[in-house]
Amino acid sequence: MEFYPLNPWIINISLVLGSIFFVEVVRDIYHVVSHLWSPLYKWHGWHHRVFRPDLTPVSTDIYQKATWYHDVPESLVMFTFSLLFWGTAFVWMSDYHWATWGGVIYTLGFFFPAIGRATGIPKVDQLTDLTHLPGSFLTPPANWFVNRPYHWRHHFDNQNAYFCGTLTLVDKLMGTALSLKGKTVAVTGASGSLGQSLLKHLDRAGAKVIALTSKDRTITLDINGKNLEINTIKWQIGQEEKLAELFEKVDILVLNHGINVHGERTAEAIAKSYEINTFSSWRMLEIFLKTVRKNSDIACKEVWVNTSEAEVNPAFSPLYELTKRTLGDLVTLRRLDAPCVIRKIILGPFKSNLNPVGIMSADWVAKQIIKLAQADVRTIIVTINPLTFVAIPIKDFFVSTYFKLFSSK
Repeated sequence: MEFYPLNPWIINISLVLGSIFFVEVVRDIYHVVSHLWSPLYKWHGWHHRVFRPDLTPVSTDIYQKATWYHDVPESLVMFTFSLLFWGTAFVWMSDYHWATWGGVIYTLGFFFPAIGRATGIPKVDQLTDLTHLPGSFLTPPANWFVNRPYHWRHHFDNQNAYFCGTLTLVDKLMGTALSLKGKTVAVTGASGSLGQSLLKHLDRAGAKVIALTSKDRTITLDINGKNLEINTIKWQIGQEEKLAELFEKVDILVLNHGINVHGERTAEAIAKSYEINTFSSWRMLEIFLKTVRKNSDIACKEVWVNTSEAEVNPAFSPLYELTKRTLGDLVTLRRLDAPCVIRKIILGPFKSNLNPVGIMSADWVAKQIIKLAQADVRTIIVTINPLTFVAIPIKDFFVSTYFKLFSSK
């Protein structure tokens, strides 16, 4: 087999980008270590004394000290490792080592502005400290890049999460891209197999859970061998507006209720399926979104919607497929200008009252959902069907693009 050498331009561009990516990872690891190692946290802790919840500095003096104690050392660590990266390339790839100066120059872009902020040069903070700028949040926390709402959570939601500075990759890998600790999470369909499993794993993750059910009984969970009564609220389809007051206090709403009429196709079955599977969830979604008003709401509130892989695959239940497909498209449409994060949950066949022959266990599925949410996966897919992992992103991309082109706010 004959191998052809790579184009030198490709190698150089890859090394430039790779060196920048490398120092960004170093930066995030340094931040994590600053929280775990007390000698470093004595200096890093100043960074957490600086800002009020509206991101205005407590004082100029504290802001400058925090910059000297955290930002400047952080940039020096990045600079040191960027030189190590260059030195490695100099030894092993001498023809291309100059490309790795991209990382060195990139780190100097952190060091000199940090010195400017620490010494109080006017306007430098407004031009270079972008994740700490005060003012209203215009978008929810970003997925792959750190924006103001994302970093705000590191200061005021959970200081032991949201460590990343520019790219969110390290947080995703560590499962710190979403903290559930202390969050109030309401789950519909709470009396079902998946609902109860979600409540259990959310509780283990430190959330304060609320069970929403149409059944007239209190939900109990087996937590460490003890039966724990969960705050249970009864609601009925068509009476979603009565939950508006509750939703003001809820951080994350998980829309998990549904029905499967299997092979029925009567007018009653059609109406019931659409009312429960589609319109009830849509109404609750809209009621919840109205509670997103303040910066803290934009940063921390979320909706998770269980739509099913029936969006793209047959479920051998036509009405279930139709109603879930409609719900999925409505969620895709609403995501375009939603004031907070909306996650889709796409599940394959798991064993439940709706599907007694399901292959996966509800407990395992719930565990995967929580794990992927903590990695800030916005479309959570848990299934045994590999085609779904391809079909769902393609479908969402084209449907979302179509909605962008032919609809407006």
